[in-house]
Amino acid sequence: MNILLKSAIIVDSSNKALHLKKRDILIKDGSIISIASKIDTPANTKEIKLKNLHVSIGWFDSSVSFGEPGYEERETIANGIATAAKSGFTDLVLNPSSTPVPDTSSDIVFLKNAAQNKGVNLYPLGCLTNDAKGESLAELFDMKNAGAVGFYDAKHPISNPNLLKIALQYTESFEGLVYSYPLDKKIAGKGIVNEGTVSTKLGLKGIPALAEELQIARDLFILEYAGGKLHIPTISTANGVKLIADAKKKGLNVSCSVAIHNLIFDDTVLHDFDSNYKVMPPLRTNKDCKALVKGVKDGIIDFVTSDHTPINIENKKVEFDNADYGTTGLESAFGSLNLLFGLEKTIELLTKGRERYGLETLKFKEGEKAFITLFNPEETFIFKREESVSTSKNSAFIGKELKGKAYGIIANNEVLF
Repeated sequence: MNILLKSAIIVDSSNKALHLKKRDILIKDGSIISIASKIDTPANTKEIKLKNLHVSIGWFDSSVSFGEPGYEERETIANGIATAAKSGFTDLVLNPSSTPVPDTSSDIVFLKNAAQNKGVNLYPLGCLTNDAKGESLAELFDMKNAGAVGFYDAKHPISNPNLLKIALQYTESFEGLVYSYPLDKKIAGKGIVNEGTVSTKLGLKGIPALAEELQIARDLFILEYAGGKLHIPTISTANGVKLIADAKKKGLNVSCSVAIHNLIFDDTVLHDFDSNYKVMPPLRTNKDCKALVKGVKDGIIDFVTSDHTPINIENKKVEFDNADYGTTGLESAFGSLNLLFGLEKTIELLTKGRERYGLETLKFKEGEKAFITLFNPEETFIFKREESVSTSKNSAFIGKELKGKAYGIIANNEVLF
């Protein structure tokens, strides 16, 4: 497929010659052939002109969940990928949150095959332990060879510290990335929201920040002893940021992420008992939000993620106590981050992170594969439930004003709008 993007403003702070410059971009057979101030449209070439068109390297999300296999009513892989493409994402890391969970090499092959020829690249995580039960290590090396980019029990914390130690030591030989979800379940107890003034007023059981921070401190001590590569997903507390900052100063091989909704919302939004705000980790205080935003700006937090978690209506439209955790986030990711950080920082955040997973670093230049996101950073809109293409509509951002909307992507020699 031959494509000519007309008058596109390139956002790529790593390329000073092109950054924020308006250019025509010619793409042939999936590669960038020419970038110039003016290119005449060649024969057999589709010309694309869009209002206030901006382009960047394709966006990357390090934490998405779909339903397939087992929860197809929430989101199939095909519809999840369509949602991601419409939202501007060319590359996704898929959480092992299906049923059965992917804990063998054949499971990883199934997930990769299900995403083939869909335009968006899907990189599955395998479970760290058999059946995600936290009792014995799964076949990590075989899953790595089958295409797993890391090992994670999908928001199930590793309660056995020795198991984490062995996992880090074992995976070091083949540079496997071990996830450890930051929650001490004994401290968290039966809590469902952040422990504090709001939980007390609402009569909801609270999860203290200590439950996250104790687990992070434990994991970092184990990492320092055992070596290996550790990723701590979706942190939510101010002290969590500080603990990871201190570990990085020591030179430990640790990375972390934060969910976009934990940057945007604090626990005061819970007053209406809207179950779309019931997420894990829970929404914390305004002080925590500010510390997380600062952690992102300072580079202590490595990635932001939509933490896209579709939940069917039967599990959300119930009493708050009984509702499942999770919010969708792919479709609101750009518009919410752009409001918070501005254009250049937002694109930096949405395009970083591939290296941690051993994935190819994309470059915006002639001769490179075309993995490009097309977007308008100035369009403001109210995010409406009926406009969501995700099968599940459990978004915390419904009814919120966002700034910036993706047109779609060009990836794997396909145009997906």
